[in-house]
Amino acid sequence: MNTATTPKAQIPDISAQITYAMRSMGVAPIPRNYELFYEAYIGSNPTLTRDLAALGSKATQDELDEIGQQYFGNHQNRVVESAHSKIISELDGLLRLLKQEQTSLESYNKLLGETYTRINSKNNTSADILRSAITLLSEATGDTMAHGSQTVEQVSQKSQEMDQVRKELDEYKRIANTDSLTRIANRRAFDERLASIYNATSSAPLTGLVLADIDNFKKINDTYGHPVGDKILATVATVIRANVRKDCFVARTGGEEFAIIVEGHSAEEVNLMCERVRTALETTPFKNSRTGVNYGPITLSLGFCMAGEAEDPGELYAKSDIALYCAKNAGRNRTKIFEDGMKKDFTKSWLIYKR
Repeated sequence: MNTATTPKAQIPDISAQITYAMRSMGVAPIPRNYELFYEAYIGSNPTLTRDLAALGSKATQDELDEIGQQYFGNHQNRVVESAHSKIISELDGLLRLLKQEQTSLESYNKLLGETYTRINSKNNTSADILRSAITLLSEATGDTMAHGSQTVEQVSQKSQEMDQVRKELDEYKRIANTDSLTRIANRRAFDERLASIYNATSSAPLTGLVLADIDNFKKINDTYGHPVGDKILATVATVIRANVRKDCFVARTGGEEFAIIVEGHSAEEVNLMCERVRTALETTPFKNSRTGVNYGPITLSLGFCMAGEAEDPGELYAKSDIALYCAKNAGRNRTKIFEDGMKKDFTKSWLIYKR
């Protein structure tokens, strides 16, 4: 099947696949269940993936909630609810301040009007009345200015407190979008970044999506265990990050799969970058300094497509994935750019992305 003529309906859609998996297992399509299946699908937490798969096709909501509590708890809800409460409290205080300021100004304006009327009256021209009016106005003006200064200070304090809440939410978002193992962006952050590529169509021809997958990683886990596999994943992420430009977006998108979004580069330059990453990893030693066990060499297969060759994020991901598949199929440890005529068997387990 030539992907150049592939109907849009056949382009892999993560949300559709997750929804299909939930429906096939009889799982209610509610947000907390979707979050579980999303994390299981992208493979960022292999233990979660295995625990969810172990439930089979008759998972109860209580069993799903138990897993959700175990891996996610209510941290996200607590953070958001706390921030919401703080903002409501600060806004309420701010409104009270402004109302007090309004009342104070209204009283001052009333006093100015009454004093003007007295002074303007032809019957009230004595020096005593003028001195009294001046004293009254001076005191009122001083009190009003002092009150205004205090209000400005309190408003500034409220603004700083609300800014602190915003910073806390920004920090939470950063943590929520970071892969805890590799300390680079996770699949959630990648999905957001991928979706934004076509917001500015003028930059698409010089934007490339690279998908990279560690070769024979399952064998590494099976032979040496998951703790070793986790250390290798972290090292691979470090090598990738060190061999691309600082403004490149790098994410772990699955168990052993990574993605790089490169902007402002031609296809030839993206290919050179991929080869630099691939060569750097191939020559990186993976050896246990204590036991002397050599886990390497560790290699990567990479596939990429330029955004100008696709109409939307889904098609761009699909074509990059096909290029990665062809790199694997051609012998691994190599880079492939998507070309018309490349094919791939799309039958893939929804739970674990294996190659």
